[in-house]
This record gives sequence, structure tokens and C-alpha cells, in this order.
Amino acid sequence: MLICGGDEAGRGAVLGPLVVAIVAIKKSSTRRLTDIGVRDSKLLTRRRRENLYDMIKKIAVDVKVSKINPNEINDAMRRGISLNELEAVHFAKLFNAIKNDINVLYLDSPDVVAEKFGMRVNISSEKPTRIIGMTGRPVKGTKYTKIVAQHKADSIYPVVSAASIIAKVERDWEIDKIARELGLDIGSGYPADSYTINAIKENMKSQALRQHIREHWRTMNEIKQTRLVNF
Repeated sequence: MLICGGDEAGRGAVLGPLVVAIVAIKKSSTRRLTDIGVRDSKLLTRRRRENLYDMIKKIAVDVKVSKINPNEINDAMRRGISLNELEAVHFAKLFNAIKNDINVLYLDSPDVVAEKFGMRVNISSEKPTRIIGMTGRPVKGTKYTKIVAQHKADSIYPVVSAASIIAKVERDWEIDKIARELGLDIGSGYPADSYTINAIKENMKSQALRQHIREHWRTMNEIKQTRLVNF
């Protein structure tokens, strides 16, 4: 029996990609994840996450990653597509790409009504799924993947924690790559990081930097307004 966990990294960032990841394991391997110290990536140091990254890949039956770049996010925002919708589409693509039959897909839900995110993934998925917690009965004779979309799933299900670690490590590497290409200290890419904000403020005219920025974020609006006042 195989189960999957899905999580993201970089959702609230103003700079850099949103990375989503799905990890598929044998259900019997859940204990192995716990034994090596897998838990919510936010509770681990970068070095520890990177050490676990390779261990998780050895335990997993499959690992899928998608990097949603700021240009795609900006385009979605312009077209009225929410980040939740965009994220769900990418999770569905990763889920569709897994060749093995999956019994349960656990997702860390960003929606206020947790099950709604499961429905978003269901709509974009090519595979038959059943959302746990939603009304409706499955059609007899059809093989379904159960989708459990839950708040803080990354701290409840080890397989989601594993996906959280994979996504976070991949995003950290992407931020490192961007920093090297730009020759700038861009920090973590989050609004609370002064290095990130200073890099944006001091390089607003740099097209090389702007392609990595989420233009429709409130943080960017505040920076633009501040510049207008100062000038």
C-alpha cells in the first residue's frame, strides 16, 4: 500500500519560486521517516534538512517536485487566479505523474476550509479521487485515491513532513542560485528578511532581479509606495 504527502515552500515569499513537492512511500515506511528525524521542515536547521533530503529519497518510492516561478505567479494574479488554485494545479500535475497506485494522498491545506483544497486538486487531477470530509459516496467498482487535505498536515503526517523538507531544500537551492546569478545578497526571499527587502529597494530598476519578484504581493506595493513618497 502506497501513500503520498504533499507540501510547499515559499508560499509567502516576495522573491523566488513557490516549490511544491509530493513524496510517495510504502505505508510501512512511515516509521522509518520518523526514526530518521523527519518532521515539519520549519522546525529543522538547513543542514539537518539537507541531510534528511537524501535519506528521504532513499526511503521514498517516488518524489516529484514542481517550481512555480514568479512570472507564472504574476500571470495568474493578473488573470484572477488565486495562489491556492495555482498551487492545487501543480499538486495535481505531480500526482498525475506518479505511475503507482496511491491509496491516500495527504495534503497540507492552505484553504480556510481545509477540504476545499482537496477539491481543487481533485478538479485538476486525471485520477479518480475521493475527498475525505466531503459529502458524496464513491461509485462502486471504481478504485479511488483518498485525499486528506488538512491544516498543519506537515506536523501530523510524517510523509507530508518529508514533502515539506524536499520542497524547502529545493527552494533554498533555487534562492542560492538566484543570488549567485545576480551577485546580490537577497536573503531568504521573505518580506520579514531585511536583506531581501534591501536588495529589492536598491535594485528596483534591475530587470534581472525583477524576473524573480512577485509583483502583485502587498510587500511590493508597499515598497513602490514608499519610493513614491520619498521622491
